[in-house]
Amino acid sequence: MPGQESGCVTKRLQNELLQLLSSTTESISAFPVDDDDLTYWVGYITGPEETPYSDLRFKISLNFSQNYPFHPPKVKFLSPMWHPNVDKSGNICLDILKEKWSAVYNVETILLSLQSLLGEPNNRSPLNAVAAELWDTDMEEYRKKVLICYEEIDDC
Repeated sequence: MPGQESGCVTKRLQNELLQLLSSTTESISAFPVDDDDLTYWVGYITGPEETPYSDLRFKISLNFSQNYPFHPPKVKFLSPMWHPNVDKSGNICLDILKEKWSAVYNVETILLSLQSLLGEPNNRSPLNAVAAELWDTDMEEYRKKVLICYEEIDDC
């Protein structure tokens, strides 16, 4: 029954919101945009220390289908992002958001995985090949590109 599925998704997302609100992890956050629609959230992650993303805060969107948690949410960076596994449109190549998804994952694990990805890109599967090459060859220049993109001075 579609109504019953919707109720299960809503209950799960309400529980995840409560879990996030009680979390002590200050470098991540997420919440529904509209109290009447728990299927669209906005989240924030702070770049991990000692990475090119250190002290930068990024906005992401999370769209949950009626099949959540059995199917992953659609997650995108809304902030401009220069990263090997993120394209210009904010799409993310991360296995747990695709073929390695499991219903045990939740919003918090997604945010923590994205945060981890910032410091440990998968250069074997880049969406941005130029960023992947620069990550491997010139970290100083890579950091400059991250900042240029973050500050929207230039086209990423």
